Amino acid sequence: MEYATLGWSGIKVSKVCLGGMSFGEASPDFHQWTLGPEDTENVIGHAFEQGINFIDTANCYSFGTSEEYIGRALKRLDIPRDRVVLASKVYFNDGKLSADAIRKEIDGTLRRLGTEYLDLYIIHRFDYDTPMEETMEALDGLVRAGKVRALGASEMYAYQFHNLQHVAEQNGWTKFTSMQCHYNLLYREDERELMPVCRQYDVALTPYSPLASGHLARATWDSDSVRSTTDATMRNKYDAARAVDLPVIERVAQVASKHGVPMARIALAWLWERGVESPIVGCSSTARVDEAVAALDVRLTEEDKGFLEELYTAHELVGPLARPGEKALAGTTNVKTKRP
Repeated sequence: MEYATLGWSGIKVSKVCLGGMSFGEASPDFHQWTLGPEDTENVIGHAFEQGINFIDTANCYSFGTSEEYIGRALKRLDIPRDRVVLASKVYFNDGKLSADAIRKEIDGTLRRLGTEYLDLYIIHRFDYDTPMEETMEALDGLVRAGKVRALGASEMYAYQFHNLQHVAEQNGWTKFTSMQCHYNLLYREDERELMPVCRQYDVALTPYSPLASGHLARATWDSDSVRSTTDATMRNKYDAARAVDLPVIERVAQVASKHGVPMARIALAWLWERGVESPIVGCSSTARVDEAVAALDVRLTEEDKGFLEELYTAHELVGPLARPGEKALAGTTNVKTKRP
């Protein structure tokens, strides 16, 4: 395993992050393809054996049961707390990023994970309804209280991320050290503004959907997997751009054939070549863990990178939330907030 530093925080994370969206109680109204407690434990145990120390989840994944299953697995596997970097998120909940909501949600997350502190606490989206000062002061309070070691953000507009960092800087509050952006060979819009702002603030990139929900792991657009046939969020994110994305997928298949490896390894290797610290990979089996780790051995040439990138065209933004009352951008998705 190779490791990277999580921005300016100094926290060392594996260059593969295990995505917690794959874990939790399956639901006909949300995710039908998630793993139960035993399979979650098997995947986490195998990932830890392979050197993966970074696990990302959220308070809303599978209505909180993702955090519960991860916490249960870590306890049953007897993994020392200081050898795992745990990240979770806040926003898709009552009160979004208000101070009261943040204080309430962190306690729920810590309880479900069975830990006294979180290594990385991430705001899941930008909150138009709460003053930035209120959010950043509340987050800083969690760091000062020892409940959180470092702060991160997820998909938003570059100006919003810059403003949040500026507010923290002006008031002497803790700044963000990571950005969980939407980034892969099929969606590269954050290269224009958000990623340069991240580098300005020495913020690590930990992108979600590095395999474009599986589209970069197979030569065909559709598959017969449970997720492919039931995940409406995945379809909303990618189907609109199918015509312009299929030629890119074909090129990934060609480079994979040249290197004699599965397509997923090429897609992940490209991210590391672009300077990404730790892509978040959802793994539904121990074999998927092995595939992600094996991708670290792939070395792309300049010719490979140019070939993979050449056909990309601008996409509608998929990830940042539109301002309330404005028309949502094509592909923008929401996450259900109801949790036990």
